[in-house]
Amino acid sequence: MAQQARRAPGRPKKTQEAVVEQPKQEAPAVATKSVKKRPVIKRKEKMTTTVEYEIPKGAGVVYMLPQKGVTVYDENKDTVREIRYCPNEPSIYVDEQSDNAIKESVAFREGRLFVPKTKPNLKEFLDNHPLNMKNNGTTFKQVDKKMDAEVKMNQEFKITEAVTMVRDKDINELLPVAMFFNVNINSPVSEIRFNLLRIAKSKPQDFIDSFDSPQVQARSIIQQSADYQIIGMKEDQCFWFDSKSMIVSVPAGQDAMDVMVRYCLTEKGAPVLSSLEERLERLA
Repeated sequence: MAQQARRAPGRPKKTQEAVVEQPKQEAPAVATKSVKKRPVIKRKEKMTTTVEYEIPKGAGVVYMLPQKGVTVYDENKDTVREIRYCPNEPSIYVDEQSDNAIKESVAFREGRLFVPKTKPNLKEFLDNHPLNMKNNGTTFKQVDKKMDAEVKMNQEFKITEAVTMVRDKDINELLPVAMFFNVNINSPVSEIRFNLLRIAKSKPQDFIDSFDSPQVQARSIIQQSADYQIIGMKEDQCFWFDSKSMIVSVPAGQDAMDVMVRYCLTEKGAPVLSSLEERLERLA
């Protein structure tokens, strides 16, 4: 039997060292600032029950709306019927009113007339009256403040959009539009933008539409071609400057530029416009 190796006195017996895993230290939690939600603002839109009518021009202090012999076309019965306002009658049509019907005058004071919800027959009478502008009349109309506000708001938005285009677009994009609105493109850039700014404010929709208008681009090319003597324009014709051959004749009393623009936008004149573009590119 093999002898076991002796251990030196005082020498400790070897023991397997235990590996103790240190607990991982978690990163300190970052305090997040709680974002408070904004309180919902409650609103109650006031619905008006009174309808307002107005006479835009020439109303005077008091205007009496005509009622004698006022007739309208009734689509349901396909006939012309007489109408009048009688407060105690449920219908505005004379042929449906009683023999004791009493007519009451309808007066605009200072150009305005307010009809409460309790007078539906008066509202019906005004809505059907031939002098109402919605019936192609020329005297009075119903006031729609909500619609008026929307129209004015949209107009302001268009002006803002047009003004932004004057500010942000490159001058090379603005020059064709400037030529279309007869702005001198040989003046300083700041002056060109200022003149376009005035046009953008006075005609915002026309100004916005001009950037996508074929007529604007064609007029710009034709005008530059005339300035560089590629073409010539007289009262009776537009012609090639070098060969003097006619491109298109100009009828008496018409503007040569307008005629040339219309011609170049036709199928027959399209090659002429392409040729002008190519010649201008070679000059650039």
